Amino acid sequence: MPNILVVEDSPTMRQLISFAMRRIPRSKVIEATDGVDALKKLAQEKVDIILADINMPVMDGLKLVSLVRNNPSYKDIPIIMITTEGAEEDRKRAMSMGANAYLPKPIQTQELIKLVKKYLDIK
Repeated sequence: MPNILVVEDSPTMRQLISFAMRRIPRSKVIEATDGVDALKKLAQEKVDIILADINMPVMDGLKLVSLVRNNPSYKDIPIIMITTEGAEEDRKRAMSMGANAYLPKPIQTQELIKLVKKYLDIK
């Protein structure tokens, strides 16, 4: 049963992503409002994949990626970054820091579901 961590500061966007993730069989969605909140949630329960927005207050997605990748307990968790349209620099930085994939906004929920299933190895 996959635990999916959705890290997004916009409540509307977070709802949209979480709603899409609930269409994955037996998945559990854990929501976080920023990177700091995400790290708290990671410490509390096992997470199988992280979907994180890049632009967030307090701690952004890039900082979160680097902290997750540098932590032996979390370093193998797949991370999908969600970026605003045309943020090429952010995307490159996220990928170079160890993000597995990225998806531009506006999000195509079908694409997102397909991507998450691929990393969770769900047929």
